[in-house]
Amino acid sequence: MRLLLVEDDLALQTNIKQHLIEAQYTVDVASDGEEGLFQAKEYQYDVAIIDVGLPKVDGLTLISQLREQNISYPIIILTARDSWQDKVIGLDAGADDYLSKPFQLEELVARINALIRRSAGKASPVIQNGPFSINTRSLEIKMHQEVVNLSGSEYKLFEYLMLHPGSVHSKSSLIEHIYDQDFDLDSNVIEVFIRRLRKKLDPDNQYQLIETLRGQGYRLRQLGQHE
Repeated sequence: MRLLLVEDDLALQTNIKQHLIEAQYTVDVASDGEEGLFQAKEYQYDVAIIDVGLPKVDGLTLISQLREQNISYPIIILTARDSWQDKVIGLDAGADDYLSKPFQLEELVARINALIRRSAGKASPVIQNGPFSINTRSLEIKMHQEVVNLSGSEYKLFEYLMLHPGSVHSKSSLIEHIYDQDFDLDSNVIEVFIRRLRKKLDPDNQYQLIETLRGQGYRLRQLGQHE
């Protein structure tokens, strides 16, 4: 999953970014509201984390502008303000969740996970598709209850596909959701990772788990409970 972090405290920004990377997220950062607005409009994100007290354009104005432009992915507000009135103002501006400083980084990760699951229509941290399951809390993938070991990049790709079964994703859209803004969009890395996932998860092609649609991209098959 690819996140946008807009935070002007550079020490806190660095700390949050590193923790999120360790939690297998791809993170783009911005240090003021103008830069945050540009990146939010330019790239595809799964969640934005926005500090209220930003220079140039404050966080609440930034959120309002994003919603006015029909940017609909979930947004978490970070703020030192803790009154219920401030929370109401933030939620009314278009935020989906609210985290008061100081906070534990583990709580931020849990809230991000919950918002991503909710936006994909998933209630549980364990997502099931036929014999395959993924635990977005423990980052564990299983096939027939047996753990399958994936690399960090393979996990990110499979998690995104599991959150959107039945949907067609172009190579460029997968890259934009999984890698940061400096990644080469013409790279064949997605094709390589798709091959690896097929080999590790469905080596005999029994489930035809990941389909290639020529000229369109890839689709994770939605499997029945007994497949």
